[in-house]
Amino acid sequence: VSDQKPLGCWSVKHGQILTCPVVCNFETHEYIAVHDDKVLRIWKNKDINLDKVFKATLSADVYRIHSVPRGGPVVLFRGGGVRTLDVLLEAPQQEIENIISDEVIKWSQALMEGQQPVLIFTTEKDGDFFVYVQKLKVDSLHRYELEQQELSKPLSFTAYVKNQMITLLCLYSNYSVYKVLIPLQQNPEEEEEILSKSLLLNLSVSGRVLKGTSFVVLDEDHIAVLGSLGASGKESRECLTIWNTKFQTLQTSKKLPLGTSGQLWCYEEKFFFTHGKVLTVIMYKCETSSLAAAVGKLKDSKTPDVSVFVNWNTLGDEELVVSFQSQESVALKSESKMTLRSKKNTVAKVQPDTLSVGQLLLNLKDASLSVFEDGLRQFISKAQMPDSQAISGCVVTALTNRCIANPKYYPKHFLLDIVQTHDLSYSLCPDLMPLALERKDLYLLQLCLQRFPDIPEKMTYACLKLFLSISEACLRDIDLDLDSVICYIDIDFKNKEVKTEIVENGFRAELEQEIWNTKITEQAHLTTDGEFCPVGPRKAALLNAVLRSAYSETFLLPHLKNLPAQEAVLFLKYLYYVYVKCSEKINTTLPGTHSPTINQILDWMCLILDAHFTVMVMLPDAKELLSNLHKFVRAQVRFYSELNKIEESLRELQRLNHQRDCQTYSIEVLELI
Repeated sequence: VSDQKPLGCWSVKHGQILTCPVVCNFETHEYIAVHDDKVLRIWKNKDINLDKVFKATLSADVYRIHSVPRGGPVVLFRGGGVRTLDVLLEAPQQEIENIISDEVIKWSQALMEGQQPVLIFTTEKDGDFFVYVQKLKVDSLHRYELEQQELSKPLSFTAYVKNQMITLLCLYSNYSVYKVLIPLQQNPEEEEEILSKSLLLNLSVSGRVLKGTSFVVLDEDHIAVLGSLGASGKESRECLTIWNTKFQTLQTSKKLPLGTSGQLWCYEEKFFFTHGKVLTVIMYKCETSSLAAAVGKLKDSKTPDVSVFVNWNTLGDEELVVSFQSQESVALKSESKMTLRSKKNTVAKVQPDTLSVGQLLLNLKDASLSVFEDGLRQFISKAQMPDSQAISGCVVTALTNRCIANPKYYPKHFLLDIVQTHDLSYSLCPDLMPLALERKDLYLLQLCLQRFPDIPEKMTYACLKLFLSISEACLRDIDLDLDSVICYIDIDFKNKEVKTEIVENGFRAELEQEIWNTKITEQAHLTTDGEFCPVGPRKAALLNAVLRSAYSETFLLPHLKNLPAQEAVLFLKYLYYVYVKCSEKINTTLPGTHSPTINQILDWMCLILDAHFTVMVMLPDAKELLSNLHKFVRAQVRFYSELNKIEESLRELQRLNHQRDCQTYSIEVLELI
């Protein structure tokens, strides 16, 4: 989620429908899905095609699968029957009892009380609501009726268990949250009882009413509610709110102008919800609840007795406001468009010590360019961990904003120094790379490609297009990092020619002349083994930075289809060249730092061919290139096929050498059959 890169994608056939959320089995690291109500699918990350993974057709419709840590997946059927996945897989066609008759399941949740998994679900029939509690290990089921509420009905449920007591919270349509206590220790012979509820919280403050759609429990004293907050006669807006149930106060709220789906999830002190078209993740931390914190009267915001901490940094406003403001109801709230992420996919926690950065930027807002830059240099040099990442992002954003406002201003060396010495990411300074593209700052783009872990595919494509289109003459006097090419391309700085070392590893042209006989073209730098490097060393170094950057094929491929045909052919020629250079090495790796791996080269080859296959077939230059590439790959397949034939013989020879004592000198003749 933090790098916004899909790690896997699976789809069902046309006409099939996933009918309940997919879950992960924590014990086996497998995914479990149900499509068309009864068809169960189980697969792992390495599986690609769902048609070829495990399939089981069940005898009844599935409502939901719950994955319980240390407890294994639990399957809840629409008729109220419950089975663990292990029991269900022993006989997929086993009969499933229908418990709830004409009732309809509205909500379900799996809980753990010690080592005991418990499933709780609610049903509705003719306006009446019922609660079922199923203890799996002892196969115990209890049914309760929920006390009715006049002129309102429950919209959402959530629950937690503590000390053999389930606390069920119900969000009602009268803008209130009610609490219901359900003991786990019950006599199986007891008749169905009516559960009484007590008012926990009224979702209103200062005449404004929150029309909640979903909510989650943060701890015993705090809940988060997603809904629309508004007053009579005024337009209501969706927002995320955090409430203190102990003192009946609204702790904090955040407007969501782009709208949500109405669903809110909470896992490991992080909120998950959709905002517009994106999934938003927000960190929070609940501390000891106190009356002073609840009413916003804490004298020292640094004290640990703070009611709730929320990092709003993942939420974007219409304008970028680079400031850190102290709030009365929360320890800290940062109104920023930036998503604080590090290379380890962790969200940077902003501490109260960084509050001065907002004031600094306000003070430097109208300062001269020299004073502005010197002030930022002094400030960023004093930044200490763990706040330096967030502060560096704010400084870079301030610099890019100044550059956008003043086209003549561009602190190239300052920006390079920050990128080289600080742990930044694209999301911390989203305007930096677009600015570098506009100013054609190739060195800065190269460094960003090498260092940023979360560059969007659209930006990666824009860099590739610029690198391929720029002429060799323009690159001649530009300082770049050539470490990725200098070890396998010998650079003569006088005539700018490129020569490579001679390495034999079964792929010399004279040994495979009948298989691949590459024709030589004149527009490239000649190497000593008859192959040409289609680009100069500086352009090669830039292209290597693109090859090493992270991407998702799903999002990159549409952009690559817009790459001009001639540039696509040139890029494929370079990929072919470095592919040959990799294959010359015994370990199939290029020397030097920041050099692409053979897998990265092959992946990009496939991407370019997928995006431009029709063009490659039609263009004469591309036809010849594809032919040479095909011949070279065929030669490699034959070479490795021959190696596979003698693999067992080589293993036997190695075994014999371990068994024999050959003294100091020995000559042996072994015949390989």
